[in-house]
Amino acid sequence: MYTPATELALQNLRDLSMVKWYVIPLLAIVLYIYSSELKKAMQSKNWDAIFAGLTLFGMDFFNESWNGWILHFSQRSAFWTTPGDTALRTMVGWNIEIMFMFAIAGIIFYNSFLEDKKQKILGLPNRWFLAISFSIFCVFVECLLNIGGHLVWEYPCWYLSFQGIWLIFLIGYLHFFVAVILVLSLKTNKAKAIAVSAIYSVPIIMNIIAFGIFDWIY
Repeated sequence: MYTPATELALQNLRDLSMVKWYVIPLLAIVLYIYSSELKKAMQSKNWDAIFAGLTLFGMDFFNESWNGWILHFSQRSAFWTTPGDTALRTMVGWNIEIMFMFAIAGIIFYNSFLEDKKQKILGLPNRWFLAISFSIFCVFVECLLNIGGHLVWEYPCWYLSFQGIWLIFLIGYLHFFVAVILVLSLKTNKAKAIAVSAIYSVPIIMNIIAFGIFDWIY
């Protein structure tokens, strides 16, 4: 039996009649950021900002896909749902506002790197220090959204508790930024492109199975 939050999150799911006009300027901002980074990349031959942006968004796509599978197999709730007002709810735990944010989060993370990747902050390589710091900040924001009722957690292992916060930190966010670091550590653009493609292939296959073969709803 679905929880009340799940019932709300399933309402108007992927209903384009719900789209709000503010989606257009948000889309323009995302496109502007990527076009600016593309221009820089073509001049410098350094495509890492683009790879960072695509990697982090792909990791979020994967997270939202397995979260939907949790809903299907539990028939109760996903680990997190977003039942509140939105311009477009794309999955029970994902909406267009979240998607736009994660579309540029990897570029923000990349642009925070120090020039010397070996330079340390508080004893840690700066990229790993930033990965931990960004993850902590994301968890903090998620807690605020949960307290405000915009992001609902159902299960004790994913909740506002010591155990739950650590799980959210580790598999909710930290692996996003770690994935960016690992992809950017590859030696060639070809290797980076293959890695990013592999990241996207997993949730794409998951959703083809879910929507295309079994007609699941999440």
